[in-house]
Amino acid sequence: MIKTSKVSLDNRVVQNEGNIVSDMDGETVMLNVQNGKYYNLGNIGGLIWSYIEEPIKISELITTLISEYEIEQKACEKQVLAFLEHLMNEKLISIVDGI
Repeated sequence: MIKTSKVSLDNRVVQNEGNIVSDMDGETVMLNVQNGKYYNLGNIGGLIWSYIEEPIKISELITTLISEYEIEQKACEKQVLAFLEHLMNEKLISIVDGI
């Protein structure tokens, strides 16, 4: 079941289909086929995008990022939730249940 609500640490998120993704000089860029918009996800955004190819709990995603980068948990949570909220608003990801 797919929900459309604000993202939280307990949610599981996954990429929506319909995106053409490419690497451009180390940054992930994407074209959404449905809305025709181009997105530059950058380095970290591209890494997050790769992690959400399969459904993943946001708190697990944050734990992974903290283990790979020097960032405090609260700062990471704030930035990741804001990024995922933007992707949700653009209909690029979904919150999923029952996975």
